[in-house]
Amino acid sequence: MAKRGGFPGGAIPGNMNNLMKQAQRMQRQMEETNKELEAKEYTASAGGGAVTVTVSGKKEVVSVKLAPEVVDPDDIEMLEDLIMAATNEAFRQMEESNAQAMAKLTGGLSGLGGGFPF
Repeated sequence: MAKRGGFPGGAIPGNMNNLMKQAQRMQRQMEETNKELEAKEYTASAGGGAVTVTVSGKKEVVSVKLAPEVVDPDDIEMLEDLIMAATNEAFRQMEESNAQAMAKLTGGLSGLGGGFPF
């Protein structure tokens, strides 16, 4: 009975072998890039610098700095809003940096089939 699928004799044609090597190299590069991105920190401010938040590439808040004048017990909502705005901006910067780094590796491909005509 004939074997179904695969390649005759179990050999991978040259082009397929090269493609596999390229995929492995890209995977190693992506792993290295991920490590580099996780080590980076991103800082953003809100309220004219009254609140400064730093996040890591691991999506963790590393520090929050508050100017003394922004701490008003009668206006906690404003402080909460400033912290939230600075944190969101720092995470946005991180995501943008990650997307740019990955686009360099993948040649702008994204998702399944991104950039392919099929």
